[in-house]
Amino acid sequence: MPVPWFLLSLALGPSPVVLSLEKLMGPQDAVRCSLGLSCHLLDGDRLCLPGSIVSPPGPVLVPTRLQTELVLRCHQETDCDLCVRVVVHLAVRVLPGHWEEPEDEEQFGRAADPELGEPQNGSLQAHVMLSFQAYPTARCVLLEVQVPAALVQPGQSVGSVVYDCFEAALGAEVRIWSYTQPRYQKELNFTQQLPDCRGLEVRDSIQSCWALPWLNVSADGEDVHLVLDVSEKQRFGLSLYWNQAQNATKPWWHRNLTGPQTITLNHTDLVPCLCIQVWPLEPDSVRTSICPFVNDPRAHRNLWRTVRLQLLPPRGWRLDAPCSLTAEATLCWQVPGSGSCQPLAPPLPRENVTVNKALEFPLLKGHPNLCVQVRSWEKLQLQECLWSDSLGPLKDDMLLVETRGPQDNRSLCALEPSGCTPLLSKASTLRDDDLVALWACPMDKYIHQRWALVWLACLLFAAVLFLLLLLKKDHAKGWLRLLKEDVRLGAAARGPPALLLYSAEDAAFERLVGALASALCQLPLRVVVDLWSRRELSAQGPLAWFHAQRLQILQEGGVVVLLFSPGAVALCREWLQDGASAPRAHGLHDAFAASLSCVLPDFLQGRAPGSYIGAYFDSLLHPDAVPALFRAVPVLALPSQLPDFLRALQGRSAPRHRRLENKAEQVSQALQPALNSCLQSPGTQETELELGPEAGDRT
Repeated sequence: MPVPWFLLSLALGPSPVVLSLEKLMGPQDAVRCSLGLSCHLLDGDRLCLPGSIVSPPGPVLVPTRLQTELVLRCHQETDCDLCVRVVVHLAVRVLPGHWEEPEDEEQFGRAADPELGEPQNGSLQAHVMLSFQAYPTARCVLLEVQVPAALVQPGQSVGSVVYDCFEAALGAEVRIWSYTQPRYQKELNFTQQLPDCRGLEVRDSIQSCWALPWLNVSADGEDVHLVLDVSEKQRFGLSLYWNQAQNATKPWWHRNLTGPQTITLNHTDLVPCLCIQVWPLEPDSVRTSICPFVNDPRAHRNLWRTVRLQLLPPRGWRLDAPCSLTAEATLCWQVPGSGSCQPLAPPLPRENVTVNKALEFPLLKGHPNLCVQVRSWEKLQLQECLWSDSLGPLKDDMLLVETRGPQDNRSLCALEPSGCTPLLSKASTLRDDDLVALWACPMDKYIHQRWALVWLACLLFAAVLFLLLLLKKDHAKGWLRLLKEDVRLGAAARGPPALLLYSAEDAAFERLVGALASALCQLPLRVVVDLWSRRELSAQGPLAWFHAQRLQILQEGGVVVLLFSPGAVALCREWLQDGASAPRAHGLHDAFAASLSCVLPDFLQGRAPGSYIGAYFDSLLHPDAVPALFRAVPVLALPSQLPDFLRALQGRSAPRHRRLENKAEQVSQALQPALNSCLQSPGTQETELELGPEAGDRT
């Protein structure tokens, strides 16, 4: 047996909140007033002509409020029509300076409007017009009201008059106006939606409700039953439709049936705006509609399952749904292999969604990684990457976001899983007319893809080159040892990677950096240094090369080493000075100068600990010369603090103390020839003295 789904029996069935109406016998209109007033209805309907507002000659009666009440006008006990009773509340109105307390009723009566005729017994008189409209009919009636002088006080209510009544159809919308003739103020108005058969206790009184099919809704497992209590052979119409925004309806199912009937729906067909309309197949029959699933949670879940996002080239889109929705749409960037879609930063403004209406994206072109998120009450309901079908699968691209602030200030950041990483770029303006610009750049511009065949060819070329330079270049020996170590151990046996950043000051210092990198490779560590990547650096540019290497190193759990020297300290001071002009131009291969635009934000925003360490050669730089900002991470002297330096580089994979001391001694011995050569370079002593303790304190 079907079990009740709603405690409410739909009328289309009896309702728990119904009106029991007073019955008025006979077709005559009538009027009555509150105690103390006298009134009567002037014969016949009148023309509804309000006229212009005129100034009152003295105290006048005006309507102040309208009320309505539903009653039944019956010709017989079971032959009634719906009727609207109107109650008009009245008050005395007088212009400032026009009121004097009358000495007696005769004097008060002489102050009345001469157009209304001579009042009797000193009373105040008014003609009140009631105008009634309910498609397709309109009526106007005129009421005459008198109030005795004893009840008249300026601005005070004197009572009310009740008119019975205006006939109207079930379910109709009625409008009522009230004003005086002549008119002394703006007319009152009142609008009301009348109930239909289901909201009134009128099944036995109004004949048009007798033949109305009565409906109950019940559930049985996964099915929903519409049970129509209709006498046998009675013909009726049944329509299921979606009630969409602005009272628009979209038919879904319609049948002419003969009772009784039970209509079965699958529960997946239920949505909040699914409505039922039923009516007897007779001329001028009453159609009654009800939407029983508006507040049903299962219907709301079904609605979101039916919602679809559709791309409308070139930049349009549409949200298709059977019902109206309260939702907002935003754009996000989907990275391949990442579970969540990253919101664009700064976020594009959220847009309220109108279903089944074409909308437009603020984009110049689409991209497979751009996706649309639809949220309702802050909950993510739908996400689709609309361009992936037409432009192919997700790409390994990086999104650069350029924003324009006041005074034409530009900022650039790279969208990463941790947020949008600022890039302190001094580049020229890219766009002049946009507040926000998005640039999708292929990741192979930033992360070098080492294919197997290319890698083998490079190894062969490097082997020949190493043999030629073996006796001439100290760092070439380190490269050769690195190649042998790769062949012997393989890349999988290496420790954590390290990115070595330094300022290219002269050839002697570059040889010292090369010796340090070669020695670290013997630990083994994978070391990345621009000295060994000149071709990539030239092709990509210092900023792009560093950003890609930094991203890869940190993702693999490595660290970035800042190798401070007199030239590096000078560059840092130049970047940190407030109000300074743009830094001077640097060489094409100077990755340190370019890297400061990414390194400084990490230190300024507290993201550097755990990702960076600092180092300097104690014979080339005083320890206090390192700017205070960079002391948030360990800053170690070489070669005196080499064990601590190696421990910081290798992390958990660092060997035990005795073995670590041995490796530190090996690195120190490898550094000594290059360090002695650098100390003998002209100008080294002067630079060290210039960047002494006082230089660090100024930063």
